[in-house]
Amino acid sequence: MALKASPTIHRLIRDHQLEGMAMAATGPKGTVIREDVEAALAVKQEADAADLTPITIELTPMTTHLFEQSLMPTHAVTNKKELVGYFTQMYALRRMEIAADVLYKSKLVKGFCHLYDGQEAINIGIEAAASRKDSVVTSYRDHTWQVTRGEPMKNVLGELLGRYCGPAKGKGGSMHMYKKENNFFGGNGIVGAQVPVGAGLAFAHKYKGDGGVTFTLYGDGAANQGQIFEAANMAALQKLPLIFVCENNQYGMGTAKGRGSADTRYYARGQYMPGIKVSTHSKYVAST
Repeated sequence: MALKASPTIHRLIRDHQLEGMAMAATGPKGTVIREDVEAALAVKQEADAADLTPITIELTPMTTHLFEQSLMPTHAVTNKKELVGYFTQMYALRRMEIAADVLYKSKLVKGFCHLYDGQEAINIGIEAAASRKDSVVTSYRDHTWQVTRGEPMKNVLGELLGRYCGPAKGKGGSMHMYKKENNFFGGNGIVGAQVPVGAGLAFAHKYKGDGGVTFTLYGDGAANQGQIFEAANMAALQKLPLIFVCENNQYGMGTAKGRGSADTRYYARGQYMPGIKVSTHSKYVAST
């Protein structure tokens, strides 16, 4: 039910971000007055302070390659506000992908529609540790990355529906999201082709000396592509600020990883590069 209050009081409620919060109405005829807003603000400030209380979470020991186990973090320190923020982002991304799924099955999305539901923790975990000066390049499961790199959700859905508001003006569709101004370089439809691009982006960061790093993401189905090994060799040889992220969802299309890979320890594929096996069921590990 809408609060009964003067325009001045409504503006005060908006300024203090108290919309939707229950508050007393002690003014004439049950109206909200300034004292009621101040009381609600005090309650909100107390709750906000409590939400910032540190929480220590024990981490499951990580499997590593060429890393000293003693150097791996054993716990993460966070707080309720941060956790709720992560959950809110992941939930919103999941709902967007489910909406895209419904649109696709309703035959409103033309062409391909590769979804990311179930892998949101990778996205949010990396973004929690990265900044916009860092570059990201990924495969065709790119919808959520476009959002976390600054694109409104409606524009992503608009792209799927062929609308001009989309990042590719409705001409690229599901696999060709892109936001160069925030260092997001797609969205690539060719399996594994984004990894050498990631090496090039990392070389640019090193050449410019801007302190940025590149995250290049690919699936376990792409992990056997020769171009990935070539990019890894170049990255190690030139000591590029490049992080290879193999998103292992257990299947390359319909093929189980054990039927397509002789070695499923994807975190150790770099041979001469350190690697960490991370459980994406724990966003805390992904962002540590």
